[in-house]
Amino acid sequence: MDIDSVMGLAPVIPVLMVDDIAHARPLAEALVAGGLPVLEVTLRTPVALDVITEMAKVPGAVVGAGTVISSGDLAAALVAGARFVVSPGITAALGSAARTSGVPFLPGVSSASDIIRAQEMGFNRLKFFPAVAAGGLPMLRALTAPFRNVRFCPTGGITLESAPEWLADPAVACVGGSWIAKRGETDWAAIEARARAAAALRD
Repeated sequence: MDIDSVMGLAPVIPVLMVDDIAHARPLAEALVAGGLPVLEVTLRTPVALDVITEMAKVPGAVVGAGTVISSGDLAAALVAGARFVVSPGITAALGSAARTSGVPFLPGVSSASDIIRAQEMGFNRLKFFPAVAAGGLPMLRALTAPFRNVRFCPTGGITLESAPEWLADPAVACVGGSWIAKRGETDWAAIEARARAAAALRD
């Protein structure tokens, strides 16, 4: 599976912070049942790698690691079973590690210089982050003008209400969203319902 395949599976990639391993499988099951198979587990909790391993056991789930900020993070995520990797930024070391591993990689950018740096390393599928704080859609549209071969997954501050406008932009392949499953939430039915609403954004 390449990065285009990952980004094309659903209009929204849930961005997940999970503190309890026991929540991993039911959370993944609810999201997959709701039509969102691509799950980004951020490496922001002590159990994140174990959560990736558990979620990867759920049929239909394509589980990746987010907040990957070093080659060590990337290596650990792959051992845990991550099928793609997302970073808030990009460095030469991280880009090299991603290229060497062959894992689908979505590096974060928020400026023209970031995009040029990513392209020099061979990456043109990028995370626009933090999407709203970095200038929102007007900023993204300004950036895409000189970079026509780049497609984005904007993440950061996007909501169910604002997502359709982002997804309507031809440079946007999908968006990342933390609204679908809030940290610590265990109402699996509510999460599945929000996932269904998000999955329907592409209909």
